[in-house]
Amino acid sequence: MSKLTSEVKSDKKSLIINGERVETSSYTPLYSPYSGEEIAQIAAATKEQTYDAITVACKARSIIGKMTAFKRAEILENAASILKDKVDEAARIIALESAKPIAFAKAEVARTIETYKFSAEEAKRIHGETIPFDAAESGAGRIGYTVREPIGVIGAITPFNFPMNLVAHKVGPAIAAGNTMVLKPASQTPLSALFIAEVFEEAGLPAGVLNVVTGSGRVVGEAIVEDDRVNMITFTGSPSVGIGIRNKAGLKKTTLELGSNSALIIDKDVVVDTIIDRCIMGAFSNQGQVCISLQRVYVHEDVFEEFVSKFTEAAKQLKIGDPLNPETDVSALISKDDTDRALEWIAEAKEKAIIRTGGKLTEGVLEPTIITGAHSDLKVSCQEVFAPVVVVNKVKSVEEAVRCVNDSRFGLQAGIYTNNIKNALYATKELYVGGVIVNDVPTFRVDQMPYGGVKDSGTGREGVKYAVEEMTEMKLVVWNQSQE
Repeated sequence: MSKLTSEVKSDKKSLIINGERVETSSYTPLYSPYSGEEIAQIAAATKEQTYDAITVACKARSIIGKMTAFKRAEILENAASILKDKVDEAARIIALESAKPIAFAKAEVARTIETYKFSAEEAKRIHGETIPFDAAESGAGRIGYTVREPIGVIGAITPFNFPMNLVAHKVGPAIAAGNTMVLKPASQTPLSALFIAEVFEEAGLPAGVLNVVTGSGRVVGEAIVEDDRVNMITFTGSPSVGIGIRNKAGLKKTTLELGSNSALIIDKDVVVDTIIDRCIMGAFSNQGQVCISLQRVYVHEDVFEEFVSKFTEAAKQLKIGDPLNPETDVSALISKDDTDRALEWIAEAKEKAIIRTGGKLTEGVLEPTIITGAHSDLKVSCQEVFAPVVVVNKVKSVEEAVRCVNDSRFGLQAGIYTNNIKNALYATKELYVGGVIVNDVPTFRVDQMPYGGVKDSGTGREGVKYAVEEMTEMKLVVWNQSQE
């Protein structure tokens, strides 16, 4: 354990309901994934306390719903400004609770600020359209238009891997659209959500609009999903949990972002040296714990050996260690169970494929791992590994590569590197995914773009403008001008 993490002090954290710190009868210790030290005591909410938070959110609907777009935007802009002044504090929280290397944690805070700025802008752009009723014979004498209204109370369940920015992708659009929220953050990363709630309190958000309820998914999550007063569920996490939410949600609107085993195609005309750094970032940033992490690479046989050699050498140069050390590239996975699972999958692959580098622990950290010759039915290929593990396979053509990419239960994003426009267009048309990234890794994301997938990767779209559309209801208004 490094000196940096040994300086951590444990705090007691309460629920935030109606702007108040609410104690619970039970608290759960929160441990650093890297050092194993206790970093906080987190309140474990009961179902009754979760219902209380929903009641508060219902009452606050009229406050935020009647607020002007200008005022909602101002609050979001204030939050972005406050967060900008607290970048180092916010990044340290992320690094402590998730073991994200501090350099990547600072980048996440920067994206979070940007997400709230986008949300402020979108708050001023929510509008409907005029309908030409006289285009129908029976529509003469009538005019009509649509308006978009807040959907109501939104239940948000967020993951551990981007504990501040993925909260922003739910909180920002919800406030922009005039909704209230009950937020349940991941059990391992509640500190980021509680911190953001305090930022919004300082920014002028009325009490009760954003309520943070920490605790287990079986208690808090189920209470949110099953309560009829909640109008929408927005969830980012595993397919099994997402499918369970969809089955229990009834007629509630749901947005589900459920992960992937994202793939990259490398064509024969690519200059390998120019893409190695991006591939390293795509595969190993945040220890591979990214929904669009580069997990599968299909390389044309003409450049396969060159790519594998240079990719492997670059992976070996990555620095492993304490997430609070600015020089660290890769740190611990979110839990020991996740580490053990990844090692089991690597062991399974080792019997049928080649481990080019990694595959073992160094000081409790899973080394960046590159596997070649892995069949599509191995877990490291067909399931979401969510670890610094990438499979690289040889193909004879882009067409073969596209078939391999599509041979998956997931379909979030995919990428292709090529200088052949015909191959690029073929890939954009034939890849069955939510987003195709040409001449970059599938891990590319900016916060204003539509983001979501097909198949087991989920339903609905995030990205601030598109999330606002999900979080509002369309109302039609018709005026009869020829009353007699």
